[in-house]
Amino acid sequence: MKIGLLITARLKSSRLPFKLLKDLNGFTIIEHVINRSKKIDNVEGVILCTSTNPQDKPLADVALKNKIHYYLGSEDDVLQRLADASDFFSFDYILSITGENPLFSIDYANQIVSKLKKDADDFVVAEGLPIGCGVYGLSVKALKTVCAFKKEVDTEIWGPLINRPELFKVAKIKVDNFFVRPNLRLTNDYPEDFQMMNKIFNHFPYQSTPSLLNALNFLDENPEVLKINSEKVQAALSPETIERINTFFIENDEKIKEIKHKIYKQ
Repeated sequence: MKIGLLITARLKSSRLPFKLLKDLNGFTIIEHVINRSKKIDNVEGVILCTSTNPQDKPLADVALKNKIHYYLGSEDDVLQRLADASDFFSFDYILSITGENPLFSIDYANQIVSKLKKDADDFVVAEGLPIGCGVYGLSVKALKTVCAFKKEVDTEIWGPLINRPELFKVAKIKVDNFFVRPNLRLTNDYPEDFQMMNKIFNHFPYQSTPSLLNALNFLDENPEVLKINSEKVQAALSPETIERINTFFIENDEKIKEIKHKIYKQ
């Protein structure tokens, strides 16, 4: 079983332009994500997955500077980009991490890797972590299956396409109560998010990699910092899009299962 860690990243943000290249206590945001990724055990490669758009070339340069591989794929179809990168590097399973999340949980990432190695699930998630702290484990066969039948082209938010217990082997890892804070924003979508992240990282030694535990302890001790981005809302699929996806799965159930059967036999 070959497990890779794929960081999805682009520079097209309109709310916080070129956010991944912003400095955060000595490293750019994307470099913090890369540094954290290197601390995860039992993965056979960290890959920065960006797009073929020339605008994203600086991310490829960051990957080379930090001695990891990069992959240039689809601009908007994130699932296809992940599937193609997984195929290129011959991974059987992947961890999917988003490039604007420099406080993702290393501990739960390691737990997901262990779960994949033990049970060969199709999709593994630790639910309840703060926004921006989650890591997702996926089988490449599940990725390829979804890409073979889906009609959605923009798959930046892809959860409803693969978190399908009726089709895939889905597992959820229990999160310790201390970390269950699903409404807390620890990501970088808005200027306010970055202001809050700066407060957190500047509390720790220069160029350090703070644990999620220590970051949350800091926030508990400094509740005024929590207010900085408390009014910002996480982007989500519209109810109409979710309904369209659900209807597609229902109406094409047999065809989807046939496609899955062929791919899983390979």
